[in-house]
Amino acid sequence: MSNTLMSVQVIPKAPEGEHPYDYVDMAIEMIAASGLKYEVHALETTIEGELSEVFTLLEKLNTELTARGAISVMLQIKTAYHPTGITSDELVGKYR
Repeated sequence: MSNTLMSVQVIPKAPEGEHPYDYVDMAIEMIAASGLKYEVHALETTIEGELSEVFTLLEKLNTELTARGAISVMLQIKTAYHPTGITSDELVGKYR
């Protein structure tokens, strides 16, 4: 069981003539490729993993998106860390 939940909202600044959503799509592709469990929501994506994995992924989102052309990237994050484990299902399962 993972020990960290992280929700991230990716807010890229795109170059003139490009749409920021293209970079959001790239970010979601990177999250999917990470192999971590995730769910995309309307305003953020929630990721489950070990603390070091999710923070490594945050770094990759910043560096890769700018390497792919974003002028800058702002990430709004929320994390929940429980050493004995935590899942999204534990928090919101009764609403699904």
